Amino acid sequence: MMDLDRLFERTTRGIARRASRRGILSLTGKMIAGGLALPLLPVERATAAPARAGATPDTTPNDPGDAQSCEYWRYCAIDGYLCSCCGGTVSSCPPGTEMSPITWIGTCMNPGDGRAYIISYNDCCGRSSCGRCRCNRNEGERPMVRPQANNDINWCLGTQSAAYHCSTAIILGTAPGGKA
Repeated sequence: MMDLDRLFERTTRGIARRASRRGILSLTGKMIAGGLALPLLPVERATAAPARAGATPDTTPNDPGDAQSCEYWRYCAIDGYLCSCCGGTVSSCPPGTEMSPITWIGTCMNPGDGRAYIISYNDCCGRSSCGRCRCNRNEGERPMVRPQANNDINWCLGTQSAAYHCSTAIILGTAPGGKA
């Protein structure tokens, strides 16, 4: 135990000789500021697990509506061209494009079962804009202080090309509480 005390004392005295109080306070402040900035970073949700046990992403028991219509229930917070009109599906990109790993999210109510679902909106990137089925629905959109819930950003980050083509709407799971 005495050896451990001596080691701790020597280490503490060595640090005290090399570092100033201002330097330690500066380092502590930088660590706190860095920790507070973490929620502002974009988040990859493309591989997130579904919220319901036993469910697979992008499925619901009752999925009513036309995926090529802006009124389709999954599109409650979408802004862009629908991949379902551009050679892809509601949950997959058209050939020749790449899905962005960075997304924005929304919570939409499925009229078929009356449950609220967390929807991940992924942009498909790599080709010029599709130009068909343009939708801009802003239900529940948040101000730019919460960029992960805002649909006015080009989310083609982390892909080979920043050229936007279309957007998908992938179900991640049920929303907490389950009802909208």
